[in-house]
Amino acid sequence: MAELSIPELSLVVLIGSTGSGKSTFARKHFRGTAIISSDACRGIVSDDENDQAATPEAFALLHHIAGVRLRRGLRTVVDATNVQPKARQELIELARAHDVLPVAIVLDVPEQECVRRNASRPDRDFGPHVVARQQRDLRRGMRFLEREGFRRVHVLHGAAEIDAATIANERLWNDRRDLTGPFDVIGDVHGCRSELETLLGELGYALVRDTAGRAVDARHPEGRTAVFVGDLVDRGPDTPGVLRLVMGMVSAGNALCVTGNHEFKLVRALDGRKVRTTHGLAESLAQLEGEDGEFRKTALEFMRGLISHYVLDGGNLVVAHAGLKEQFQGRASGRVREFAMYGESTGETDEYGLPVRYPWANDYRGRALVLYGHTPMAELVWVNNTLCLDTGVVFGGRLTALRYPEREPVSVAAEQVWYEPTRPLETPSVVPGIGMVHRDPGVLDLDDVIGRRVVETRYLARVGVQEDAASAALEVMSRFAVDPRWLVYLPPTMSPCATSTLDGYLEHPAQAFEYYRSEGIETVVCEEKHMGSRAVVVVARSAMTARDRFGVSDGSTGAVYTRTGRPFFDAAEQGETLLARVRAAAEKAGLFEELGTDWLALDTELLPWSAKAMGLLRTQYAAVGAAARASLGAAAQALDAVRERGLDVTDLATRTADRATDAAAFTTAYGRYCWPVHGLDGVRLAPFQILAAQGVNYAVHEHNWHLERIDRLAEADPELFTPTRRRVVNLSDPDSEAAATAWWTELTTAGGEGMVVKPSGSLVTGAGTRGGRPVQPGVKCRGPEYLRIIYGPEYLRPANLTRLRQRGLGGKRSLALREYALGLEALDRFVTGEPLWRVHEAVFAILALETQPIDPRL
Repeated sequence: MAELSIPELSLVVLIGSTGSGKSTFARKHFRGTAIISSDACRGIVSDDENDQAATPEAFALLHHIAGVRLRRGLRTVVDATNVQPKARQELIELARAHDVLPVAIVLDVPEQECVRRNASRPDRDFGPHVVARQQRDLRRGMRFLEREGFRRVHVLHGAAEIDAATIANERLWNDRRDLTGPFDVIGDVHGCRSELETLLGELGYALVRDTAGRAVDARHPEGRTAVFVGDLVDRGPDTPGVLRLVMGMVSAGNALCVTGNHEFKLVRALDGRKVRTTHGLAESLAQLEGEDGEFRKTALEFMRGLISHYVLDGGNLVVAHAGLKEQFQGRASGRVREFAMYGESTGETDEYGLPVRYPWANDYRGRALVLYGHTPMAELVWVNNTLCLDTGVVFGGRLTALRYPEREPVSVAAEQVWYEPTRPLETPSVVPGIGMVHRDPGVLDLDDVIGRRVVETRYLARVGVQEDAASAALEVMSRFAVDPRWLVYLPPTMSPCATSTLDGYLEHPAQAFEYYRSEGIETVVCEEKHMGSRAVVVVARSAMTARDRFGVSDGSTGAVYTRTGRPFFDAAEQGETLLARVRAAAEKAGLFEELGTDWLALDTELLPWSAKAMGLLRTQYAAVGAAARASLGAAAQALDAVRERGLDVTDLATRTADRATDAAAFTTAYGRYCWPVHGLDGVRLAPFQILAAQGVNYAVHEHNWHLERIDRLAEADPELFTPTRRRVVNLSDPDSEAAATAWWTELTTAGGEGMVVKPSGSLVTGAGTRGGRPVQPGVKCRGPEYLRIIYGPEYLRPANLTRLRQRGLGGKRSLALREYALGLEALDRFVTGEPLWRVHEAVFAILALETQPIDPRL
């Protein structure tokens, strides 16, 4: 029985004359969607699978479909005769263009058997001479298949051998997605054995030494794995010592290593190839001469066997010596290997005679974090979702590792300058206390946001954004948004509770409590709902923090923006004045120190409502109130005159008086949330959540944690900050529920908007939710008088209330969950140092979802 080893990502080319059983073989061993048949393509373009005149168009379609599949990383099987070298060469070039391995499977069936099979098929009306010609072509080319470019060739002779064959899926050597870490990825060592031993000690590894005292392995007590980015050799004082240690770690399963360009060149030199002994190669060769022949042989085989890159942790981490573009990750070709070792050159040389490398990381938009070395840097520099770990230890700099998934850098200083650099190391500005600078070129790249998009989130899997919604959001963001470097979060919408059936109520706490109880939630927090305008406040501790953490160097220290990303204040000076007070209060409350941060992001309501909604008040609410009072007053006077004439208009007069009462209540309702504001005089902030700070997404903390710290802000500046009153409710205790309901009644009777009911934990999966999806992060329960503003002065009239109770909440709740997941994802991406375009992907999606046609009254 023949077992055919086929790489999981490859272009499989079936070769055999008509009647050899290629289609049957393909259906038996490969999934149907992976098979592209030339006959099927011929049928698609001509409605006749045997129309030979359609062959050119059919193969153009076949190549296009194969190219799309290969680009998407899917194994593809081509079912055609492929007996002619030209047809095979076109497929080999297609595989090379997509950096996958071309594999040939030859079905060598006797000519008479093929003729017999064709004769039994009514759709094959060509004569035996066709099979004879194809068999001649097959025989002529079979022995040259590897020379043509096929990386694997499997030849099956006869029907019995074909029937008995099996397929073994072979994972590419670079595919170690099954390894999830944790990892310690170590930059270019360049023969600096002593510094490597010191760094491994700092990382917590225990060195293992041989009888001569030489380090031959290192193990981490917690099972971490070291990953070396290559360039272990050259320039430094002890290339053999570094190789001995790393080879031992790799052999013991304690480390992985990819090849660097210096290993590649050293292998060529040891193989006797003609190379220039520059850039430290001479030093390595001299040091290896002092080792015995067995060590040199082992080291040569080790370096020769190093692969170009690794894909790790389910595809979330890629390690390559010089980095790797997204399109090359997990692929196998000479082009991929060359890029992984050298990067991409512009074809120019700098003033030091060294090649100028194209800054591929500036354009990187991949999901995977790429860690690499090759180009020595004075400091660690995050560029998009990539990080160069070569900090020039051999040039007197440092040897650096990055702990993954923690993203924590660990460095040790060089013991001395071992090799003078040809050109100075790059020295970017550094974030104080972090040792890294985040550089985000191309922040507002149009391709990052246009078209239909699917955003992966940690909390709700995939969230889709339609193309028309993206276009509408782009209009808002491009014309009205705050400086995008501050735009790290947008708040989600919130659904109301289910509709109440109690007389005189559209919303009531009983439905909010019942919802969470049905989801298995035991404790909820009821927070006072402030009637203001939603405001996100991002405040830096200083202008230096704004520059180093957010990349804003115009002297501003933060931003206050609306839930659609627009600046809250037209005058920048007003915003800075408010930020100064927020900063001072945070300092006085000790939040910067407690949270170990130089910046904060807060979710707040800015009061009064009229501060931002004056235009809405004048054109909508005030106009409705004034018109109702004027018209109903005139109607009442007319009815009085009619009554004096002896006509009975009592019912109509009563209804008119009731409507006038409703109109007055409507005016009173919105008037409670308005007061004069001059500049910042009269403006108040009601924060209810600390969204994030340095390195931490606090939005997933339980609510009491937030509210306790917000109370301290209100104590620090009671003239600016309004505290958020709350009640904790035990949903298994009727008395606890009753007390919260009474509190809500008291709030709303006194003119308050109502309350928001939230699970005590921020991110909760409900027992009653199908598929374990998160429950609503909060539902609002608004008072009957406040709802006049939303539904109109007369909404409580029985007929109106009956109609309004038919409102549907499904769309609103779905939208709230999606926006909530996107908001948390944006914060996670920002605090973990992901590039700003990745943060904006989630933020922009929230803005796009807001264009969906959901009843705005909800």
